[in-house]
Amino acid sequence: MSDLAIQTTPIQGLLVVDLPVHGDSRGWFKENWQREKMVALGLPDFRPVQQNMSFNAEAGVTRGLHAEPWDKLIGLARGRIFGAWVDLRPGETFGTSFTLEMGPEKAVFVPRGVANGYQALEPDTAYSYLVNEHWSPQARASYTYLNLADETVGIDWPIPLSEAILSDADLAHPRLAAVAPMQPRRTVIVGAGGQLGLALRDALPGAVALSRAELDITDRAAVQSFDWQGVGVIVNAAAWTAVDAAETGEGRRGAWAVNVDGVRNLVDVAARNRITLVQVSSDYVFDGVAEMHAEDEPFSPLSVYGATKAAGDSVVMTLPDYYVVRTSWVIGDGKNFVRTMESLAARGVSPRVVNDQFGRLTFAADLAAGIAHLLAVRPAVGTYNLTNDGPVTSWFEIARDVFALSGRDPADVAPQSTAEFGAGKVVAPRPVHSGLGLDKIKSVGFVPRDAGGALREYLGA
Repeated sequence: MSDLAIQTTPIQGLLVVDLPVHGDSRGWFKENWQREKMVALGLPDFRPVQQNMSFNAEAGVTRGLHAEPWDKLIGLARGRIFGAWVDLRPGETFGTSFTLEMGPEKAVFVPRGVANGYQALEPDTAYSYLVNEHWSPQARASYTYLNLADETVGIDWPIPLSEAILSDADLAHPRLAAVAPMQPRRTVIVGAGGQLGLALRDALPGAVALSRAELDITDRAAVQSFDWQGVGVIVNAAAWTAVDAAETGEGRRGAWAVNVDGVRNLVDVAARNRITLVQVSSDYVFDGVAEMHAEDEPFSPLSVYGATKAAGDSVVMTLPDYYVVRTSWVIGDGKNFVRTMESLAARGVSPRVVNDQFGRLTFAADLAAGIAHLLAVRPAVGTYNLTNDGPVTSWFEIARDVFALSGRDPADVAPQSTAEFGAGKVVAPRPVHSGLGLDKIKSVGFVPRDAGGALREYLGA
């Protein structure tokens, strides 16, 4: 009896599992899928939803090669097979093959886009497989097929195909040269009309970009009825960001609808469809007492807006596959603080700017690039702080930098306190310190640009 073990293969993500088989005079027992043990050893937590079985009455029955739009874990209840797998995903490994003779003592994890085929080597072979999406005629229409006899791949079937038992459909599958690779699952950007959404369109080419008019995440029926089949990632760039307006009755309801109810609608479809959800969060989930905030700092929002963002983050964290990307002081295309200061400088206006709130700018292009990096590298799920790098500064100091880069005397910008700024107005309480520690995002290979250099480039200075 072997120990439970997982072996890699030349096909990325195709894994062979050695299964302990416990036998006695009555027969044998095995754990064909044991989530806790297998995930700990490196098998993906693929969350199966359907089990299928194929009975093969005679030796020589040969099936495949089919690449399907889901992951599967195959095993045998009886008999032996010669298994064959071919990578039909786009990239350098397209056409790579792997073969294995196996009985009940092994299982094979087959990732989406890898064609699967087998030949029964004994009569009465019972072949079983778990899949993580329900079969449907629509799903079958997206299969990718490869001919069992393709000369380029050259699978050496133990029983020659001329003597094997095959279906007419399998005999008619195309050769490798005529096969279009199975494309990866799509990425959908919601809230794609805002500053970050526009930057994400550039950072994630090929993604489906939806503005609020195209998909309002607060409309539960619209979110649920959207076609999520084949979607692998949702990036949520939709948010209520009118911080002061959220302190009023109507604004409070609006902030909660977008930042919590809308997020919950996305979480529901992500959970049901095995979709990775990227949630963009905010420094406002903290009270700003600490000068620098780490990812694991407990929530302590001061404002209604901050409370809704913290609540939305908490809902996202119930998913098995998510990234909460926490950021601050976002600057992109459209109306924002830097463009306002640039305009004031050009018009000869000398503003007063708050000098007792401290943080770092985050340029939307850098934030989008960091999100794209997380989705490419796929580090451990969780929360990642992501702003531009460099020293923590104040809004006042940033305004002076903008004036200087615009050709105005920075002394034309006067300081004022947050209390002075908010006098006589309904103003949400702000965290004094909004600096976010960047060690974690750097540890997974993304090093943000210095905020000062990014500001100069943004202004074309």
